[in-house]
Amino acid sequence: MAPINVGLMGYGFSTKCFHLPFIEPNEDLNVYAFLQRARAPVDTINMETGVHVTADYPHTKHYRTAETFFADPAIELVIICTNVETHAEFAEKALLAGKHVVVEKPFTVTSTEADHLIAIAKKAGKVLTCFQNRRYDGDFQTISHLISKKAFGKITECEIHYDADSPAWVSKWDSPGLIPGEGMLYGLGSHTLDQALQLFGRPKSVTAFLRTLRSIESETDDAFTVILQYEGDQKDLLVTVKTTIVSPMERQMKLFVRGTEGSFLKFDEDLQADQVMAGMLSTESTFGVEDSASYGLLSTVKEFDGKTQTFDKRCKKYVGKWPTASGRYLGYYEDVVAAIRGIAELHVKPEQARDVIRLIELARESHNKGASVSWS
Repeated sequence: MAPINVGLMGYGFSTKCFHLPFIEPNEDLNVYAFLQRARAPVDTINMETGVHVTADYPHTKHYRTAETFFADPAIELVIICTNVETHAEFAEKALLAGKHVVVEKPFTVTSTEADHLIAIAKKAGKVLTCFQNRRYDGDFQTISHLISKKAFGKITECEIHYDADSPAWVSKWDSPGLIPGEGMLYGLGSHTLDQALQLFGRPKSVTAFLRTLRSIESETDDAFTVILQYEGDQKDLLVTVKTTIVSPMERQMKLFVRGTEGSFLKFDEDLQADQVMAGMLSTESTFGVEDSASYGLLSTVKEFDGKTQTFDKRCKKYVGKWPTASGRYLGYYEDVVAAIRGIAELHVKPEQARDVIRLIELARESHNKGASVSWS
């Protein structure tokens, strides 16, 4: 079967770090075209790598306008890696042009936009999905496994962190007002809120606190705490999703889960992005494999795993470092291909991506009101 022709919109950090390294090794995908508005340079031979697609990918098509890009009938799958305010517009145009679509996170700015795109995709019979690659993080795969095996009994608390101490890239948020789609809630929050929804489903209510900790007065958040409360069988569950740019810690907190039968505490971020930036290939055997020093600590009332746990007389619990599953962003595009070819159900459904955006909207509403708000 011939590979699927891929057209990528944008040639920035996201395209080069999070998409191409996981598209190129996939034999079912062919990097066919790029949309990059910059004019092709005259001298591509002596050009620095990563500046222009005509130098890095000389055998691909180069388009400078969206109109000519979408008009190419050979493009089958469009990857949208442009600014968030263009996501909905470009996704709609791609679907109407008969393309399958992957949208970089955040999916859209509003849930209304997301609903509109979902309706268009259904009518067109095309795959529409969001690049929720953090579902393929080793730590998320690990906690998902432990929860599925009921290692914690009835879960009463979960904290999901994605902290970054004084990151240089927040300096671009220099507007005193709120720019739709900008800020940490849309940025890192679109990953961790997705993880929370995948683990526990839609909450009953949302309570949020948004802050600006960088050295300017702005409505664009760079720190947030979102608290999700549930009902029914999960009425005793409290889920907290947090990000801050003030975190001078030796190791950043990542996950904390506890329940009636056990707990799990983990530090350190998934290492795949750092490995790509260091030049490692996503096909190398050690790619996504975490060092044992970063394994999380699993403590249980009863022995859960005799190979990794020992009985601690001090706390009267079975305690041990639980190996982190290997992170594998390659799996994202493998799943997209399977969905396009009708082999498997789409893993990251657009309705799920829409719920992330709705949760962000509700978090902002809660913050503005200074009160909890119900899911709606």
